[in-house]
Amino acid sequence: MPSHKNRLNDHFPLQTLLIDTGLVIGVCLLLLGIFWPLMTVKKLWVFSNTVSLASGLGQLMDQKEWALFVVIGLFSVLLPLLKFVLLAVMTNLVPVDQTGMHRPLHWLMIIGKWSMLDVFVVALMIVSIKLGGIAEIQVHHGVYAFCAAVLLTMVLTQWVMALLKKARVRTDA
Repeated sequence: MPSHKNRLNDHFPLQTLLIDTGLVIGVCLLLLGIFWPLMTVKKLWVFSNTVSLASGLGQLMDQKEWALFVVIGLFSVLLPLLKFVLLAVMTNLVPVDQTGMHRPLHWLMIIGKWSMLDVFVVALMIVSIKLGGIAEIQVHHGVYAFCAAVLLTMVLTQWVMALLKKARVRTDA
């Protein structure tokens, strides 16, 4: 049975505390990005509609657009949240040895390949609306919070990976 003193936070307590703080900030930013307004669409200079990711998903459900609802919900809400959870587990709970980190590391790599798809979905939504000649779009703070959360997960993932390599070198030595 692996020692409980072989977790990443046992090797690097200060750095993992900073990572944990970044994870909390990242989850808050992600939730703000989901619920804060992403944009306001003005059509014909008269009609206006402010949209958040959550309200957009609600509209997709109301319109029974299940495929889009699942794709956007999965890649823009569920996978980013799962990435934060996996990073927290890898940092605080799982032993550094190869067998302990194998499963969370495997899932993190799979999710990491899709990490920019959520930003791409929001960007496509904005571009598609801007392409309409009779519509004007104003971007709101939800977009910035959402993008900051995605970028923060990328930075934190690289940081955790670097610490994991250092910890394995220490353990092997």
